[in-house]
Amino acid sequence: MPFTELGLAPELARAVAEQGYETPTPIQVRAIPAVIAGRDVLAGAQTGTGKTAAFVLPILQALAQGPAGRAPRALVLTPTRELAAQVAESARQYGRHTHARVCVVFGGVSINPQIDSLRAGCDLLVATPGRLLDLAGQRAVDLREVRHFVLDEADRMLDMGFIHAIRRVLKLLPERRQNLMFSATYSDDIRDLATRLLRDPVSVEVAPRNATADRVDQTVYRVPKEHKRHLLAHLVRAGDWHQVLVFTRTKHGANRLAEQLAAAGIATAAIHGNKSQNARVRALAEFKTGKITALVATEVAARGLDIKELPFVVNYELPNVPEDYVHRIGRTARAGGTGCAISLVSPDEAPLLKDIERLLRRSLPVAATPEFAVTVEQRAAPRPAAPPPGRGSRPQHHAPRHPRPPGRSFGSHGGRRFGSSRG
Repeated sequence: MPFTELGLAPELARAVAEQGYETPTPIQVRAIPAVIAGRDVLAGAQTGTGKTAAFVLPILQALAQGPAGRAPRALVLTPTRELAAQVAESARQYGRHTHARVCVVFGGVSINPQIDSLRAGCDLLVATPGRLLDLAGQRAVDLREVRHFVLDEADRMLDMGFIHAIRRVLKLLPERRQNLMFSATYSDDIRDLATRLLRDPVSVEVAPRNATADRVDQTVYRVPKEHKRHLLAHLVRAGDWHQVLVFTRTKHGANRLAEQLAAAGIATAAIHGNKSQNARVRALAEFKTGKITALVATEVAARGLDIKELPFVVNYELPNVPEDYVHRIGRTARAGGTGCAISLVSPDEAPLLKDIERLLRRSLPVAATPEFAVTVEQRAAPRPAAPPPGRGSRPQHHAPRHPRPPGRSFGSHGGRRFGSSRG
């Protein structure tokens, strides 16, 4: 089925084709006609299903049919900066043959350019809750003309504690408007919010609740915690990986792993909430263009990254919440593609793995651990003191020597080898 059969205008269908998409995904088939018809929509869709286009395309069509003013007529609320930026970029790409003016606002960067952008006129506004309320408090944005409101990744919004901010935003919107709500999971809080927000909604659910994409090849390696980074470096090098997204639990852990992989000769960057927005944007751009091989991220990026044809996702540490595993591996196998998700599981993470398998209602395959070298981490040695007068200096060699103990196999990196073909 081509996009034109969904009721999309030719200029929108043309922009979609230019992005390389020929046929709509299941959520687009079901949601786009409902949104065009003006219905409220409650959509259950995990990442990688094409949900952004499912609401952006019909909203752009509605905007093209109405009179334009200075104030935004459509608002998309997202939980993270990355997701806001990427929804806005998608809207600009899909609306390239229309006159739609797309603005995006989020924290972590200067507010003044965002104020200038809004003053110049905006049709579709993509925002995170905090910065939007800051702008509203300064009377830099007028939300009284909003006719289409989208709450994207509502479950993540609630997880991040945005419920009070969402309620404040809703009070700034006109009573008569179309509401679209997208969520990967349906908790009681989500259902309560949907009841308050939506009017006689069309329900769209394109995948079983909390199910992972069938196209994701999931593998578990059992490995001691202290050997994880060595196994990961081996997998990247042995598999000749050019692009891998790696998830850690903490910001400190992300920074340390990025440093360790870089020391192992793998171009790596970290991305998390403590990084400046410019640093996050730069790291993501370098990852997409292949300048860096590994991008190490915390949960903040689990749903905010849109990387076309991402081949590998690695759970360096399993998440504490099993649903987050679904969102992490959803960064690969997006929009009809295929991908591979690998989890490095240490003995203390066995209960977390059981929780994930209980959610998925199946066991994850455990692969035999390959043989890999464990390198000795070397600290920078202090500079040698200047030699006494009258004596020459000789080059100092500070790299530690590793004798070869009997019966142990050493690799080219000067460390012990672990793993075997028998697992």
